[in-house]
Amino acid sequence: MTMTDHAIAPPAVPPNEPQSDNIPAGNISVDAPAVPATKYGKVVLAPMVRSGQLATRLLSLKYGADIVWGPETIDKSLIGCERVENPKTGCVDYVRTGLIFRACPSREKSKFIFQMGTAAPDTAVAAAKIVAQDVSGIDVNSGCPKPFSTHAGMGAALLKDIPRLLSILTALVENVGLSTPYALPISVKIRLLPTIEETHALVTSLCKTGISKLTLHCRTPPMRPREPAIRDALSGTAKICKEAGVEFFVNGDIKGWDDAQRVIKEYDIEGGAMIAIAAESNPSCFVPNYLGGPKPWREVVTEYMLIAMSVENPISNTKFCILNMVPGKNEIHKVLSRAKTYRELCEALGLECTYPEELDLGTLKTQRVKAQEEKQAQSQAERAERQKKLADFKRKKAETEGEEKKEEEGSNKRVKVDVGERSNATTGAAVAELAATDMLIPGAGTAEPVQAVV
Repeated sequence: MTMTDHAIAPPAVPPNEPQSDNIPAGNISVDAPAVPATKYGKVVLAPMVRSGQLATRLLSLKYGADIVWGPETIDKSLIGCERVENPKTGCVDYVRTGLIFRACPSREKSKFIFQMGTAAPDTAVAAAKIVAQDVSGIDVNSGCPKPFSTHAGMGAALLKDIPRLLSILTALVENVGLSTPYALPISVKIRLLPTIEETHALVTSLCKTGISKLTLHCRTPPMRPREPAIRDALSGTAKICKEAGVEFFVNGDIKGWDDAQRVIKEYDIEGGAMIAIAAESNPSCFVPNYLGGPKPWREVVTEYMLIAMSVENPISNTKFCILNMVPGKNEIHKVLSRAKTYRELCEALGLECTYPEELDLGTLKTQRVKAQEEKQAQSQAERAERQKKLADFKRKKAETEGEEKKEEEGSNKRVKVDVGERSNATTGAAVAELAATDMLIPGAGTAEPVQAVV
């Protein structure tokens, strides 16, 4: 039986629908029950490549998330990193040529699951040991369908190579799992296979590796977020995990805390539900309706900015995240989209900027553009200097040649004068000779030669 033969869950409401400043962003009803709702399981933040960075994780915890997954980090990128502590922010950076990964153990460690992209047991274990002291669990991404992950045999590509996936999980359990000195619970996040039977068979095999948690994203790898989640394999998957003692989480179209509790109860899940898109547009979706539900976007964005500045979150990530939280049709969205620094973001939002000025250099794109402009300006200055030197050289050469020409002309004049004087002397001598031989006409005012007549 194929997954598409069954009924599907209703689609999620687009996260960026117009909203006023006084109503919550996201997809959660704000009608609060008169009494506290029953909590049937945990509500956690899904791993998201850009939206799952440190600032979003901390804000989600502030609003009540039970656990937060970090964005996928490639295992090989961690190997060779330097661990750098920042006493000012309390953060820990893993740096190689640039920032690879940032965590804040003092504020999130006990609830933070590190997700890695991997395609080999040895590199997975090596990377897990590097970050072990700053996280509370290791998760293997086996569901991402994006080419940057699958082209190297990671993510959803592992669903086509089950033996490799099982070997990776087994290696992690044996080397950094709960029974080792590292004592880290190992988990895996997968997507649906083409049929329910195949999905259940995979889950059964995964549970036998010794993992502690398993998350099922209720979409097949080719499906996009706009396509509604398929939940027909949930009950069977939940049962398999329960019998194996594995904590199970469902992912796909969970809109908020109350929606999560409904799904957990309906499918008899022992574990919880994972929120992605709704948390991206409003991290306060973790607030139960009986406590007021999600907060207005202005309040959420303000809280986000304060946290982002406190942990020195990269400006490009901060800008990306708040643009997902601010309604797209709001005028301030246009202003924020043009901002290039924290100071410009804060000015648009009416906030005091506490981000270190020496670090507020703008987005990476802005820095690249600025570097290119500086390089071009330097090249132009060097070109102008070369042209000036060439002009000076030509001017000096022209002056030198001019002086030489004047000297040459003066020399020529002196030669002509000498030649003229010698010519005049010769002419005078010839006239005197002619006069002596009576060949000049007597009485003439000028001496003119005459021809003798024969």
